[in-house]
Amino acid sequence: MSGTHQPKTPAWPPRSAPRLFIKMRLADGAALTIDGQQAHYLNKVMRASEGDAVVLCDNQTGEWAAQVTGSEKRAVHLAVMRQLRAREEVPDFWLCPALLKKDRFDLILEKATELGVRRIMPIVTRRCVADKLNAERAVNITTEAAEQCARTALPEIGELQKFQNLLDAWPSDRTLFFADELGGDDAASAFVASSGPAAIITGPEGGFDDTERKMLLAKEFVKPISLGPRILRGETAAIAAISLWMGTAGDWKS
Repeated sequence: MSGTHQPKTPAWPPRSAPRLFIKMRLADGAALTIDGQQAHYLNKVMRASEGDAVVLCDNQTGEWAAQVTGSEKRAVHLAVMRQLRAREEVPDFWLCPALLKKDRFDLILEKATELGVRRIMPIVTRRCVADKLNAERAVNITTEAAEQCARTALPEIGELQKFQNLLDAWPSDRTLFFADELGGDDAASAFVASSGPAAIITGPEGGFDDTERKMLLAKEFVKPISLGPRILRGETAAIAAISLWMGTAGDWKS
C-alpha cells in the first residue's frame, strides 16, 4: 500500500548487549575466544547464543561490535564486526585516596571509574586502618565499573605508596586539591579558577593528622578546599569532589 511505513530496522548492536574489556588489540574481522569468568558470564548469565551481539573494548583502540560465532562449556567464540567508537579522551584528573576498610575503598574504586577519573593513586597515611591493597581485585572492580558505565578507557591504578612518597614525587605542574576538614577555598570556585592537570587527595577514616596536614599545606602545588559545612567520610569526600570537578571543570559540561 502506498504510504505504508516500513518497520525500522532494530539498532545493532542493541543497547542491552553485554560489554566486556579484553586484553587483545581489536580490529575489523578479528576472531577471538573468550574463556574463564567472562565466558561464564556470557554463557550462564547473559545466555548468549550464536548470532548474539557483544560489545568489546580493548583499552587501546576503543569500542567494537562483535558477534557470537559459537560456544562451548568454558569458551565463547566471537567475530569482530565493526568499530563503534574510538577510545575516549578522559579528563586529566587523578584521585589520590587514602586506604579505607575494604568495602568502603571498593566503593571509591567503583565510583571514581564511573565518574571519569583518569588515574587512581592509593596511599597509606598514619591513620589508615588498612595498609595493603589487592591490586588484582582493584583492577577487576574498575574494569567491571567501566563495562557498566560504557567507558572505553580504563582508569590507571598506581601502586600503593606512602603519603610522603606521593608528595616527594608529585609533578609540580599538577594542582593537588586537598579536601581539608578545617576549611579552604570553596571547592567549586577553586576548580573553575584552576587550569591544567589536577588531582584530589582524600584522607582515611580518622583524617590526616596534624603533621600530614602541615606537609600538604607547605607545598606550592597544594590547594586546600572545602567540601561544605559537614565532615564527610573518606569515600563520600572522594565521590563528592570528583563529581564537583567533573561538573565544573571536567567533561560533564559538554
